Amino acid sequence: MTPGRSLSILLVASATFVAPVPAQEPAPGPGWAAAVEAELAAQQRQDRIPGLSCVVAVGGQLALRVGLGLADVENDVPASPQTVYRLASISKPITSVLAMQLVEQGKLDLDADVHTLVPAWPQKPWPVTTRQLLAHLGGVRHYLREAESTVHHATQTAGLACFAADPLLHEPGSKRHYSTYGYNLVAAVVEAQGGQPFAQVLRERIALPAAAPTLQDDDVRRIVRGRAQGYVRVGDTLQNSELMDASYKLGGGGLCASAEDLARFGVALLDGKLVAAATLQAMATRQRTMAGEEIDYGLGLRVDRVGDRPLWWHSGAQSRVSTMLLLLPQERVVVVVLCNLEKVRLQPLARRIAELVAPSPAAGAGEKPPEVG
Repeated sequence: MTPGRSLSILLVASATFVAPVPAQEPAPGPGWAAAVEAELAAQQRQDRIPGLSCVVAVGGQLALRVGLGLADVENDVPASPQTVYRLASISKPITSVLAMQLVEQGKLDLDADVHTLVPAWPQKPWPVTTRQLLAHLGGVRHYLREAESTVHHATQTAGLACFAADPLLHEPGSKRHYSTYGYNLVAAVVEAQGGQPFAQVLRERIALPAAAPTLQDDDVRRIVRGRAQGYVRVGDTLQNSELMDASYKLGGGGLCASAEDLARFGVALLDGKLVAAATLQAMATRQRTMAGEEIDYGLGLRVDRVGDRPLWWHSGAQSRVSTMLLLLPQERVVVVVLCNLEKVRLQPLARRIAELVAPSPAAGAGEKPPEVG
């Protein structure tokens, strides 16, 4: 595949997205930071969150950094903007960026049968493409109430053993079915076409150019300074979360970072440091089923609108954490909220914060539940 063709296929299957016209960057009014901190404190009290970190970037700069509570309850370690949390399903837009970089380099055809790219993925009754996987249209199953894996996998291809033999749920392209395992397969594609382990590609292609050193694979064996412990509430009792080794699913839910560095990823994405503008437009274009039904997902991002302006986001829910990344691309606003308690809905909070930073005349779109990653 030539580089020219790789760029031309980016917008295949695109729908209603229109590239945003740059707006004047917001100048948050007086008292906005105090108002955001009040929102965060209220959410922490309401959900009895042990530790919470939030960073807001405006116009390419980290404008607000907040840490509340404890990152490690047993050892009385305070949470801070530098605390490192599991990202859960926010790993998906990061994996999508890595795949789209390969497209820009002419190393990946989004519409090629994945079996031809990763031979360890067995042939199915229908071909499955990377584009379909990125949009959750590939028919690959999600979790089936399996216990969390505690087995370490050396590569993303090795991790395919968890689900590769299972039948597809439907013909690819016919339905949207959210699938972390589908992104595991994308990560295997990134390894195969990039020629390096996924964690190394992540470090070289995203963490370094975004100046986000804590953005990495969540290796439970590695010493990670400032890593948060994670908790779940069972009735009124706070307990340690279930053990998990995420090495099998780096692409779908196996990365970690601080709130500061996740915000830096968002800034780098909006500033064109990671992918070209046309590529980002493709990622933020709502996809369609083969029957023409529009879905609310692009290639790694949920795509909404607030009034007449686009809003892109992704949430995460996993052992140890609840997470949220929200982008207002026109205003160059990035909102990151990470906490170390499971089953906390952070999307409404992130929307309220974005509204405090860049008020809009229209009400926000409806809330969607976090999807487990």
